[in-house]
Amino acid sequence: MQRYRAFITALVTSLSSAAAAQEPMNAAEFNAYVTGRTITFRTALNPEFGVERYLPGRRVMWSAFDGTCQYGVWFESKGDICFRYDGDPEHKCWTIYNDPDGLRGIYTTRLPATVIYEIPDREDPLICNDLSS
Repeated sequence: MQRYRAFITALVTSLSSAAAAQEPMNAAEFNAYVTGRTITFRTALNPEFGVERYLPGRRVMWSAFDGTCQYGVWFESKGDICFRYDGDPEHKCWTIYNDPDGLRGIYTTRLPATVIYEIPDREDPLICNDLSS
């Protein structure tokens, strides 16, 4: 029993250290990962949080599955990846990690800290009822 506890303690310590050692993505890494892609995100409570298309020149288009789309740009600020969308004066900042299952972002602009996860192998179209073609 004592060996089992020691093994579990060592395993938990190792996993905790590995998670703590992971560095967030910087702007160059994020740019290389996202440019030209459309990525669908979820949260722990919402299986369809939204879809973002990453265009050249650090431009983005966001859709939250409700038919509303927003154009914007992204930039790096204080180690976070931040987004500024047209018509929204507050930029949205996230600490972004490249996990084995895809991107994970922790919202840092203000509490509560939402965590989003990339849904791998899924490319939902943006539904933009409010934009004319």
